[in-house]
Amino acid sequence: MRNLLVELFVEELPPKALKKLGEAFAGQLADQLRALGLASAESVVTPFASPRRLAAHITHVAAKAADKAVQQKLMPVNVGLSADGLATPALLKKLQALGADVSDPVFAVAALRKAADGKAEALFYDSLVDGATLEVGLQQALDVALAKLPIPKVMSYQLEADCELPGWSSVNFVRPAHGLVALHSDTVVPVKVLGLTAGNTTLGHRFEAAKSPVVLANADSYAQALRDDGAVIASFAERRAAIVQQLKQAAALVGPAVSAIEDEALLDEVTALVERPNVLVCAFEPQFLAVPQECLILTMKANQKYFPLLDAAGKLTNQFLVVSNISPEDASLVIEGNERVVRPRLADAKFFFDQDRKKTLASRVASLNKVVYHNKLGTQGERMGRVCDIARAIAELLEPATQVSDPQGLIQKADTAARLAKTDLLTDMVGEFPELQGIMGGYYALNDGLSTEVAQAIEDHYKPRFAGDALPRNLTGVVVALADKLETLVGMFGVGNLPTGDKDPFALRRHALGVIRMLVEKDLSLRLDELVEAAIPVFGDKIVDPSLALTDFIFDRLRGYIDLELAYPAPPIEGADASAIEKTVAASYSTNEVDAVLALKPQRLGDVPKRLAAVRTFAVLPEAPALAAANKRISNILKKADAASVADAHVSALLLKEPAEIALYAVMQDITPRAQAQCDAGDYAASLQTLAALRVPVDAFFEDVMVNAEALDMRLNRLGLLKTLHLAMNQVADLSRLAA
Repeated sequence: MRNLLVELFVEELPPKALKKLGEAFAGQLADQLRALGLASAESVVTPFASPRRLAAHITHVAAKAADKAVQQKLMPVNVGLSADGLATPALLKKLQALGADVSDPVFAVAALRKAADGKAEALFYDSLVDGATLEVGLQQALDVALAKLPIPKVMSYQLEADCELPGWSSVNFVRPAHGLVALHSDTVVPVKVLGLTAGNTTLGHRFEAAKSPVVLANADSYAQALRDDGAVIASFAERRAAIVQQLKQAAALVGPAVSAIEDEALLDEVTALVERPNVLVCAFEPQFLAVPQECLILTMKANQKYFPLLDAAGKLTNQFLVVSNISPEDASLVIEGNERVVRPRLADAKFFFDQDRKKTLASRVASLNKVVYHNKLGTQGERMGRVCDIARAIAELLEPATQVSDPQGLIQKADTAARLAKTDLLTDMVGEFPELQGIMGGYYALNDGLSTEVAQAIEDHYKPRFAGDALPRNLTGVVVALADKLETLVGMFGVGNLPTGDKDPFALRRHALGVIRMLVEKDLSLRLDELVEAAIPVFGDKIVDPSLALTDFIFDRLRGYIDLELAYPAPPIEGADASAIEKTVAASYSTNEVDAVLALKPQRLGDVPKRLAAVRTFAVLPEAPALAAANKRISNILKKADAASVADAHVSALLLKEPAEIALYAVMQDITPRAQAQCDAGDYAASLQTLAALRVPVDAFFEDVMVNAEALDMRLNRLGLLKTLHLAMNQVADLSRLAA
């Protein structure tokens, strides 16, 4: 058992895929070797990935796998053996195919084993299979690992004419490969892939390697030899950590409160671009800071892979950090080169910003009619009109509660923001950087003299863009964001563009989650059915009514949101100090509790957290199990009853004969109005606690009263009593879902 090192040396790999490629290469190699018995579960796998290499170091790899005993079922005894116990032709043919010696049929049969196989008896052939050698096993593992690499785009290239393969041959791989290393301790394993034969040498840094080629003494010397002789940090994780450390040190040299912008994706990409990082401080002219910092940050990150520097207030400075792949004694030329390269990019951003401000957003509205949105739903101009209509409808539902605090009128502001929200799509800046849509609209709105609230609404109407993203900052923004997402959801569902299991090209799941988050986290007094109903008419005859399918879709997303985002607040711990309370983890809601609330499909999603908390509080009451079971029993009785009888059921006090039903009706007359009033006021916990008092009379009713009485009028009256009770008990949640 010795350690194994495999490296594939290639031309520059795609940086955005490098981390995943390195992990997949090492993982697949190890998995295949384990499957062949050459490596074990205890083998430690270390992936390496740099711009020009994929490698894996695997500990405890055997030169040869252990021989394996194989038991193979051949056929039933009555098929393989004749009546006198001799081998049939079918059995001899099977044994010969397995490589067994059939020259002496009697001896061949004697080597077989009879064993029960269900009700019959079968013949089994036991053999010992030689374990795979490392050369054979590694060859197989390499072939599988390369075939399963998550390559974003395969390229085809020709092998060199003097390679071992005859003539010119084409190879398909992510990039042309030029070297292969396979070392089992200090022994070369002679495997071949992509026209290459394994050796013990590799190449280091293009410009700064101390030796070329780098000779590897053994598998364990790989990382150190590359670092010392090749000037390469082979480990992706080590290189990334070195960059993070250097970024912090360089930022500290600029100023005590200055920090590099945090961007995990950029950090991974830069790590994939350099073999030995060297962070340098560069600067640009302060005049460019007049451009919105989002533009400057994006152009530096996206185009140049630079790390902008921010001050303590989060404002962009005119200095930035470059992660260089070379470390010259005098870095001034490298710094000057990067400063020279970034200057035209920033100048372009400034030019776009200056040009865009020469036209108002309002002057661009008409041009939206020339931009196609969807072949069945029309242009962006038509879409803008629909969003405006939906936004006005939402604002009308909310405005009565905002008139005192919002004298300017929510409807007017929402209409203005919705009308202008998409106009920045026509600007030069957004044309160059689509990621800035909405953001630039906010800046241009302020330039046009619009209020801060409207400008923020224009900027925020795409929010939340992703899981964990912030919600719109003001109510106008929430209204426009809701309108925008509802227009997309209703429109796409209305023309049949529904998401599938693995495809969601219009991000409908994200839009649905955005609607849920705004309704729940802003606790808006809006009903989901009213919102959908308000959005459908604005499409005219372009769509069919999607309300049922869309509502189900949103409630499916709501269930996932509850599982991930909502938790029951942990109860306070008596006598515990503050630190202990902070460490107390809130409990997730159970499946039964979530089912109980969502079974009613509450249309005011802002109430869902309160309903869940109320159900959790109710579930721990001693009366809860009995009431849940009774509720389930009532549901079953009502389901089995004649539908017309239940529909017309009512309660007449004159027809109540048994003491238990009289007592239950009397308690209901007192309790259900109080519980209903508490429910209507949104005090769901109090409503359920009030209903808990029904336990004793309900238990007595089911013990002493026959619901399906022979007399029709009495039977209908008791069904009416149960229906009334069922409706009263299930205002907050379907309590029958809590029954075990």
